[in-house]
Amino acid sequence: MLYLNSLGRGGAERVFIQLAERFEQCGYRTVLVTSFTPANGVEYALSDRVTRLNMEPELIVQSRLKRNLSRIGKLRRWLREYKPDILITCMQEPNFRGMVASLGLPVKRLVSVCNASEKEYPGLSGKVVGRLLMPMAEGCVFQTEEEKRWFPKRLQKKSRIIMNQVNASFFEVQYDGPHRDIVSVGRLNRQKNQALLIRAFSKIAGETEDNLLLYGQGELRDELQGLIDSLGLTSRVKLMGVSADVASAIKGAKVFALSSDYEGLPNALLEAMALGLPCVSTDCLGGGPAMVIESGVNGLLVPPGDEEALSGALCQMLQNPAAAERMGRAARETAEGFRPDVVFDRWRQYAEEILHG
Repeated sequence: MLYLNSLGRGGAERVFIQLAERFEQCGYRTVLVTSFTPANGVEYALSDRVTRLNMEPELIVQSRLKRNLSRIGKLRRWLREYKPDILITCMQEPNFRGMVASLGLPVKRLVSVCNASEKEYPGLSGKVVGRLLMPMAEGCVFQTEEEKRWFPKRLQKKSRIIMNQVNASFFEVQYDGPHRDIVSVGRLNRQKNQALLIRAFSKIAGETEDNLLLYGQGELRDELQGLIDSLGLTSRVKLMGVSADVASAIKGAKVFALSSDYEGLPNALLEAMALGLPCVSTDCLGGGPAMVIESGVNGLLVPPGDEEALSGALCQMLQNPAAAERMGRAARETAEGFRPDVVFDRWRQYAEEILHG
């Protein structure tokens, strides 16, 4: 049984859908539990062969105490009914509910961390979940060493670091046309800090004919459009919305850029590397980009929040196509470690160790 809040379009959601479907394909009876359906109703598709249980067809607005009691009660009832051998959860609230709902039941617990730990587990409640409850689990999957170091040693000792998998379609895409433009993919929110990328691009817009294309939706769309217009970049920076086929949409780019303030292991960056795109990323809190990019070898890392450094790195990629191509090839080689079979085998082996250890 896998449990997370929703199947809305995000990195952790995509990882858990891929896990559920791969476990099912390998002969495991698989159940995926969610807390609610996103308000906009937009979710990733899930194979019909995976049993889907959803606590709230629409998000119920209630006090935090009532919300958690209700969801813990439903999860505990389903744990009793379906009797899974192992419960896999991710993110703070599902990790908390999974630990509490499973108390006294014959089920092993595998928690996971999908973002910068100090951001995902802030305040007193975060410390209770992260430092007291989660170490009671039989195992934990981290994406980065930096995430892992935040947690107690007793959880670190029984944990594994496992990269996210990249859909096989990103390895199969071929592009023969002329490359152009800088692209970025991600939710339009504070964490991703697309405003930094827009301002960095404004510094080099006069030196290149390439445009900046931002893929994704989010609460900052109007604010970002206002920034674009105020900088006189209306015809040069485009908010592209969500693409149904990201690989095809960005495969012809000259550069992929990630401007986040913090990240776990960003799927968008891994996908761009699998496409062989030259990548520029902030070396942000959480340590994800630094786990996969060796700056100057298979991409470029810049300090988070540093507008000048980001614009300089973008300019370096655009003005040195031979070096950019070399880093893109090296990025694709690195991405071989993100192939679905490689990553799933690590999850399965670890889950089996927990079950039989």
